Amino acid sequence: MLTRLKANGFKNLQDVDVRLGPFTCIAGPNGVGKSNFFDAIAFLAALADKSLMDAALSVRGGEGITGDIRNLFRRSGSKVNDRMSFEVEMIIPATGEDLLGEQVEASTTYLTYRLELRHRSPATARPLGGIEIVSESLGHLDHGEARKNLGFDHSDPWRDSVIQGHPTSAFISTATEAGGSVVSLHPETGGQPRRPRKVPAHGLRRTMLSSVNDGAEHPTLVTARQEMMSWTQLHLEPTALRAPDAFSAPPFIGTSGAHVPATLHRVAECAARETPGVDVYSQIANRLAELDEDVRAIAVDVDEKRQLLSIVMTDRQETPYPASSLSDGALRFLALAVMEADSSPRSLLCLEEPENSMHPRRIPAVLRLLHDLAVDPHEPVSADNPLRQVIVSTHSPRLVAEVPDDSLLVAEPPTHRSAGESRLRFAPLPGTWRTHLDPTLQPVALGVLQDYLSSLGHPLARLG
Repeated sequence: MLTRLKANGFKNLQDVDVRLGPFTCIAGPNGVGKSNFFDAIAFLAALADKSLMDAALSVRGGEGITGDIRNLFRRSGSKVNDRMSFEVEMIIPATGEDLLGEQVEASTTYLTYRLELRHRSPATARPLGGIEIVSESLGHLDHGEARKNLGFDHSDPWRDSVIQGHPTSAFISTATEAGGSVVSLHPETGGQPRRPRKVPAHGLRRTMLSSVNDGAEHPTLVTARQEMMSWTQLHLEPTALRAPDAFSAPPFIGTSGAHVPATLHRVAECAARETPGVDVYSQIANRLAELDEDVRAIAVDVDEKRQLLSIVMTDRQETPYPASSLSDGALRFLALAVMEADSSPRSLLCLEEPENSMHPRRIPAVLRLLHDLAVDPHEPVSADNPLRQVIVSTHSPRLVAEVPDDSLLVAEPPTHRSAGESRLRFAPLPGTWRTHLDPTLQPVALGVLQDYLSSLGHPLARLG
């Protein structure tokens, strides 16, 4: 769970400091930079898994024929910054699994990760240059800091269920040695202290975190890496959502929405096996009926002859409809409903414009589903309440009007602020938990949000 993200020098993110709860909605007009915040999260997830260059090329703006990764660095007129930095506060699962399938147990679950990168001057092999690490560190935060930093409404039992372990020394650190930066990887074993592995920062081709696979020596790092790798940006595409699955298909929904049939089949079969009497298909149908009251049943058709799994929806007149005939909005809603029923670890879901393909009257149902996808911070984390977080972005005044004030951040463009200030800002509403946590934080003026909603023709009931 990503509880705080600071970003500086990435695209148009300058001195951005955002605190996040289980569910967050970022609202603002198109083109202001909401997507860049999601891209920063996607970049961090990629850096936990891939080489520096592959991670940069996987992010929107860094890809393409030229592979000009300078597009990821902040521009000011014709000048391109040569550095970017990130600081993350996160809650990781207490247990994980290394590459050999061995269970690992993190020594502590509340961590802070810092990473600074710079653009490397062009080389013969890559005319547009590359990226190198300036510094990297991973340390712990303690229970007292959790009480202070987690400002969103939550219960003590929930906090105790996710903040576990004991403070320890740094897991990754950076120091200056012989005139250069050296990144150290510290073993996490008991008994006799062991020497850290040290690598010059400029020689690293990937983050130190992404290089860790040994769960016996670095259990917390392995779990932290898995946490960051699981941060997912969804791009639910109708073609992928409509497609049937082969029996051999991965039983997890992809970022495009592929493999809904295989995932639903797995979730339903596992639930029936583990808890007799539980009918996941009925649960999904009931959820989908919130969007379309004509839905009576959802099933996965198992075609043994063609070795295919397909979604079938049945209406109240007993008419079956294959996924290919369902609306785009219904398919997107169905995919999210299946994700809600699946307790498999996918700790952070980012989704842009969830209102797409939805009738305005159906937006409250969409918002309820998105909110229910996220962990309930008033109940301890369990298989029925997985540590899952949801962040959405929108420019829809209809959806904004339905979002609770505490869950809303407004992406405020420069024209809404004082002259001379050109940085994008993610502002909370007055009197919400973020302003209580940081009294120096300037909330968005209600008049600004009012103007935004009214300019798009929405009645301002929530701001009356």
